[in-house]
Amino acid sequence: MSIHSFSVIVVGAGHAGCEAAHAAAAMGVKTLLLTQNLDTIGQMSCNPAIGGLGKGHLVREIDALGGIMGQLADKTGIQFRLLNRRKGPAVRGPRAQIDKAEYRRTTRDTLDNTPNLTLRQGEATELIIENGQIKGIKTDWGMSIMAPTVVLTTGTFLRGLAHIGDRTFDSGRLGDAPSKSLSASLKGLGLTMHRLKTGTPPRLDGNTINWEKTIVQDGDVDPLPFSFLTKSLPTNQLPCHITHTNSTTHKFIKDNLDRAPLFSGQIKGIGPRYCPSIEDKVVRFDKRDSHQIFLEPEGRSTSEIYPNGISTSLPIDIQLDVIHSINGLENAQIIRPGYAIEYDMVDPTQLDFRLAVKCLEGLFLAGQINGTTGYEEAAAQGLVAGINAALLTQEKEPVAFDRGQSYIGVMIDDLITKGVDEPYRMFTSRAEFRILLRTDNADSRLTPIGRKIGLVSDERWEIYTNKISSIAKVKKILGATKVNPNRIKNGVGGEKKPALELLSRNDLDRSLILKECGLENIDPEVAMAVEVEAHYHGYIQKQEDEVEKFRNAEKMEIPTDLNWEKVPGLTIEVRQKLTKIAPTTLGQAYRVPGVTPTAISILIVYLRTMQ
Repeated sequence: MSIHSFSVIVVGAGHAGCEAAHAAAAMGVKTLLLTQNLDTIGQMSCNPAIGGLGKGHLVREIDALGGIMGQLADKTGIQFRLLNRRKGPAVRGPRAQIDKAEYRRTTRDTLDNTPNLTLRQGEATELIIENGQIKGIKTDWGMSIMAPTVVLTTGTFLRGLAHIGDRTFDSGRLGDAPSKSLSASLKGLGLTMHRLKTGTPPRLDGNTINWEKTIVQDGDVDPLPFSFLTKSLPTNQLPCHITHTNSTTHKFIKDNLDRAPLFSGQIKGIGPRYCPSIEDKVVRFDKRDSHQIFLEPEGRSTSEIYPNGISTSLPIDIQLDVIHSINGLENAQIIRPGYAIEYDMVDPTQLDFRLAVKCLEGLFLAGQINGTTGYEEAAAQGLVAGINAALLTQEKEPVAFDRGQSYIGVMIDDLITKGVDEPYRMFTSRAEFRILLRTDNADSRLTPIGRKIGLVSDERWEIYTNKISSIAKVKKILGATKVNPNRIKNGVGGEKKPALELLSRNDLDRSLILKECGLENIDPEVAMAVEVEAHYHGYIQKQEDEVEKFRNAEKMEIPTDLNWEKVPGLTIEVRQKLTKIAPTTLGQAYRVPGVTPTAISILIVYLRTMQ
């Protein structure tokens, strides 16, 4: 039995799949979202939080383009904090604790009410391919569903194998079946695949925790939303709490490393360096006598607590010993055990900037299947894959995101030019132009792109254009108004200077400068944008010049059919690397690991001879 009525099929309904399906459908393309379980759409499989350093930038960019993660987080958040608040605006990261059950329900409701989108339960078992092009998928129902584009967002489900002590069992995540057949179908395409590992901590019953022995961590008094559409956030925020491991905790772990799958040789996959298990932390940081643990509530209507910082695959009895050795958790009960999971992923250097598989037209990959970790990284990839799948069916030009424009562009470029040898996580340090890529200006960078492709609504576009207009008006007033800085600083007279110029000074209260100009009641987002631009004007100008140089390198295109063996002067190693990655621009070639400046100089000369 076949169904031929879809233009885009999205497989998997995690964060990547939800963004991909919503984007394609919102762009007017008839889309199917296929998932093994309709009740787990938008499931937060690991920590109950969204955002953070680097990750928060991705969420703001997703929102600026017309994606849904930011709005979902604002609607279901139970605590909001801006990380690095005391540092510069380029490295501040919004983060929110989320009510996991509400997030899942709100995601389902959002997708149920998205025009052009159909939800269906079932497992994709095989890709349908004809003449080197994707034609659809086969399901475990024995049904063929046809479409010219398919987006795979399989998370940890491809041949997922869970570990708790010496016990192993097939699982996509705890309680869900893995996907085995689809992994075999991908290997049949000749794609290079690897094995990665991730993990999660045991969940605790909050009613059995002695909260008086922990440190309270409240949310911000003036919380920052993720979405540019959100006008207000919940005021009744829930607290998190902090505790620590200790020498007794570490002894329990060290004495039982022979029972830890990570050290016994049972786990073969590579885990995330920046989110290691507690076993890994105790071994790697042997001199430390404690590690911080954040006790994070999983929702308003549940007592379940996520102890962030002690992911583990140790046996259940040792997990209990570890938990009970920690201050405040002496009598805590485990609701769900911690576990590790291994899964298949596809080497992302086999993808192009659209997140499309180079060797098979119409097939897109997004999320953990590309070697990333984290909800935010997955959602950003899903958005890009969904957008470009829709544009392909509409016979329109694809959208490319570059490193000088967005964290999304940084991540995709990293994946397709460098690949991964461990789960990839976004950090602000990965972006060369981070002064330009701030959370406050994500809309000015990306909302016009979202509008052009048909993903940004009229409401969002009106809010954006009003903000840009207001910024221009405020800057004009500040530039034309002269203010006495000495009077603002210490109440004495002195020479007046343009207010816009004074905003760059650290020794003056910027809110008082705005008040002197009659601008004390302007929108906080407008005020922030103007203040940041004025304060960092010199740095911004310098990075804009650097971005221009970067884009000039990107403009020198490399023919897709270039035979690297015929480029004289390149070493065998460089030829092999460039053949594998097949960069399409000089800039991409320069970022391939192992490609030297000398090789780039040789390539420039060769490309000019071809013109």
